[in-house]
Amino acid sequence: MSTPIPDSIYRILDLARWAPSGDNTQCWRFEAPAADHLVVHGYDTRADTVYDLDGHPSQISMGALLETIAIAASAQGLRAETTRRADSPLERPVFDVRFSPDAGVKPSPLIDAITKRSVQRRPMSTRPLSAEEKRALEAAVGPGFAVSWIEGFGPKFQAARLMFNNAKLRLTMPEAYEVHRRIIHWGVTHSPDRVPDQALGVDNATLKLMKWAMVSWKRLSTMNTVMGTWAPRLQMDLIPGLACAAHFVLKAKQQPKTIDDYVEAGRAVQRFWLTLTKLGLHMQPEMTPLIFSKYVREGTAFTREAKLHGPAKRLQQEAAALIFTDALFPVYMGRLGAGNAPAARSERRKVEDLIKQ
Repeated sequence: MSTPIPDSIYRILDLARWAPSGDNTQCWRFEAPAADHLVVHGYDTRADTVYDLDGHPSQISMGALLETIAIAASAQGLRAETTRRADSPLERPVFDVRFSPDAGVKPSPLIDAITKRSVQRRPMSTRPLSAEEKRALEAAVGPGFAVSWIEGFGPKFQAARLMFNNAKLRLTMPEAYEVHRRIIHWGVTHSPDRVPDQALGVDNATLKLMKWAMVSWKRLSTMNTVMGTWAPRLQMDLIPGLACAAHFVLKAKQQPKTIDDYVEAGRAVQRFWLTLTKLGLHMQPEMTPLIFSKYVREGTAFTREAKLHGPAKRLQQEAAALIFTDALFPVYMGRLGAGNAPAARSERRKVEDLIKQ
């Protein structure tokens, strides 16, 4: 039996649980020893997820959660102060969040965007961002970060091509297959703990073929050999990469070295994402070029398929020419634009299911 949590913290968590996490893993559990004290038990997925290199993507998600907790607390006039327990393992960090009443705390204008924020994997409007929209988004990330924009047809085509080529690496890698097999929730528009197949951004014919092929790695690799991977890559990467207002790269001004640096980056990501949601825009993360570039730069093994090492090196060079263009340090990437909200989306576990047992 889990210990009941105070009503004030429950209200905060009922909003904060909507924070984004890679593949909707929700890599945290909660306990509340007191009405003014929340303990967040984080965990990363580096042991079984090729996309969670060094746990950094999970740490970014934890930062997004902690930022959302602070924003949700502001609705109750509370200030949230967070510290990480230095003796907790990097793979399973523990954060203490303490709440205190503060007359200077006003409800954040981003509160209403928390539950509306979602991932849009389908094409968006190509309307360019306005100067006002870009200023608001650049201000949202805070002084430690900057936003680089990839906009206009030529640069967007370069980004779309990078994602298209990178997708071939993802779709032909057995380690990535294991992740995809685990996180896709077939036959639904909404999922509390995975990614609905209807949110993937492909047509029904491609979706049925994907479901049939993903029964086993042998079947999928055979289909890739016979039919190629162009159909899902065209629909999930190339077309959406062109059908957007812009791609963006969030860059840290100082090189991230510690878990706290990546948590801080996650807080900036969430402010950026909630701000664009408040502006009526949508976003899709595009993290794999950053992740696989780091694998290649550091010489870290990421797949047992030796034939993929050469393509990965070429993709790293392609990403470097587009993304690593200055003295700053890319930590997050995505595309964004106006348009309709997604009809299918990942939801979240209930607060009760996230309480540490």
